[in-house]
Amino acid sequence: MNKTQVKIFRSDSEVIELPEHKTESSAGADVCAYIAAPISIGPNKSAMINTGIYTEIPEGWEIQVRPRSGLAAKHQVTVLNSPGTIDGDYRGEIKVILINHGKSSFRVNSGDRIGQLVLNQVAQFDWKEVESVEHLSETLRGEGGFGHTGK
Repeated sequence: MNKTQVKIFRSDSEVIELPEHKTESSAGADVCAYIAAPISIGPNKSAMINTGIYTEIPEGWEIQVRPRSGLAAKHQVTVLNSPGTIDGDYRGEIKVILINHGKSSFRVNSGDRIGQLVLNQVAQFDWKEVESVEHLSETLRGEGGFGHTGK
């Protein structure tokens, strides 16, 4: 398999585990918290969690920050702005915004896997403004919105 290279920098030698694909076919690379002290996230509260890593994403790509299914299923903790987008020209520390939808506090420790990073190609586009909605092509769906196809 031909893999795309993404440059990564650890802010400290204490950042031991780099984001890693845990299986051969994993889409996401698990990313860990890098924090000085544990952070407690109360019910219906959120927190921005440092990872201690910085990246240089190739032009034409983005990294999406996605939730880990285990945190969601077991603790009702997920990524607040899922998927979070890290643009190719961002050079700051990668951070993960977690939200606790559970009924009790959730504790994040340094080294805990808190999300997954997925590399995706992106295409920028230009808008072509038209004179009226009638200038948009017709489709079978038309203006059908949320839930228009039934249960």
